[in-house]
Amino acid sequence: MRHDAKYTVLFAGAVCVICAILVSSAAVSLEDRQTENARLDRQRNVLMAAGLVTPQENLGAEEIRQRFAAIVPVVVELDTGEEVAGAVDPATYDQQRAKNDPAMSREAPPNPSVIKRLPRYALVYHVLDESEHVSMIVLPIEGYGLWSTLYGFLALEADTTTVRGITYYQHGETPGLGGEVDNLSWKALWTGRQVFDENWQPAIQVIKGRAGPPSEDPHHVDGLSGATITSRGVTNMMNFWLGENGFGPYLENFRREHASS
Repeated sequence: MRHDAKYTVLFAGAVCVICAILVSSAAVSLEDRQTENARLDRQRNVLMAAGLVTPQENLGAEEIRQRFAAIVPVVVELDTGEEVAGAVDPATYDQQRAKNDPAMSREAPPNPSVIKRLPRYALVYHVLDESEHVSMIVLPIEGYGLWSTLYGFLALEADTTTVRGITYYQHGETPGLGGEVDNLSWKALWTGRQVFDENWQPAIQVIKGRAGPPSEDPHHVDGLSGATITSRGVTNMMNFWLGENGFGPYLENFRREHASS
């Protein structure tokens, strides 16, 4: 048996090359499946925000597709708030990847949510009723909490101010504290709240302590116990994405067109 250094180096190099080829081949062969899984996960979270799927339901891929058939992804230009059909393919558009592409994004203004860049185009989701009218709008939201950026979806009634649901699908907040953004009881407190005031300015806040019922205290949501910074982060992201640099222009356009129709 050979034990010289040259043999050892050559053998180790050959093993590395073979392993690299196998890993690369696996990555390429699984790329389509990973892309499809990511799409299904996004669709499921949109359905959850809209209340069309419960967290307890273990849906297969085909059932997710069937339920998502009532939802229309819409491409929106953030700067103008205009719907822009054909600008990008909503079935394959990756908003997170786009915001890291200088050609597809711009620098965000200073903001408490620590959002650095904004994509030129964003995906919103129209939930259609049986008459194929828009009954709900689902918006992607993100912003910094205590330890991490929280990514989620906010569902609004067609009046663009009444909350139907909220969900977070990715974050690194402390379990039992800021991680309570995943708590079903806390998320249920959002339903029926109003995100805008009478002047259509963002007004929803996660406060310290308990808020009243939506009918009496429409702009406040219970704070997360022991997670003041995460609670403030949720408020900050609402202010940003409902404001002029987020979906504010789009929601204003939607209200105008909806009223005229």
